[in-house]
Amino acid sequence: MFGPSKRAELAAALVQYADTARRLGAAAITFVGTEPVRRAADAALAAAEVERASGVPLLVLDHVEEAVLTLLGVTEGRPVSGELVVVDVGGGSSEFVAVGPDRPPVAAGLRLGSASLTAAHVDHDPPTRDEVERMLAAAREAVASAPPARPRDLVAVGGTASNLVRVLPAAALDRTLTRRRVAEAIAILLTEPAALAAERHAVNPTRARLLPAGAAIMAAILEHFRIDRLRVSEAGIREGTVLATHHDPIGWRDRLPILARGWVV
Repeated sequence: MFGPSKRAELAAALVQYADTARRLGAAAITFVGTEPVRRAADAALAAAEVERASGVPLLVLDHVEEAVLTLLGVTEGRPVSGELVVVDVGGGSSEFVAVGPDRPPVAAGLRLGSASLTAAHVDHDPPTRDEVERMLAAAREAVASAPPARPRDLVAVGGTASNLVRVLPAAALDRTLTRRRVAEAIAILLTEPAALAAERHAVNPTRARLLPAGAAIMAAILEHFRIDRLRVSEAGIREGTVLATHHDPIGWRDRLPILARGWVV
């Protein structure tokens, strides 16, 4: 639950965004609320207060809508030519969406995140090898519930993946994580306290503490889908929302399953 003070902060922040967008000449403004808004007990009240203050509706996305918009950001609206899985590993959960040229998108969220995994299994900084092995075991068990798919392409978005590539210079260059690279990242992080890892790899100190867990989750994902590498994308839900609303300003939410297969030639 947000409560009155947090709702007021949210409304004030979005008013500033809306005012800035209008000054810059935006023809349309869209606000979307993702999982943190969705799970709030007073989400409807928060959305009403945002719209009253800013003049722009706050659209609270369901789980599938959020996943498909992220997918659109990754594909840039281009047709899906083979089986594709997009994953976003967060602090408390991991979101998966699988799509193919002949099947609609299937989305699933797992209660598996770098913060929750760290809290459950790590007592040392840096973590011990035994702690990492426990995280790997827990991640493998959780990822077994991911949507069934045999992807030709696997793409990761979000802070966990983006920060992991900073640990290895080669990964930072080509934005690719392989099984070997993830194992190398884990080996490095086993030797670096979070403060040192943050300094060496230009990562937020809080994020640095969670990176070993994030690496364990990425390792489990690669194993589960029987694929050797994944691409790390900086695009995501923001870019997907821009594409969807530009393509169909009024009916985009109804057409997301169709849009997920792409339309940009």
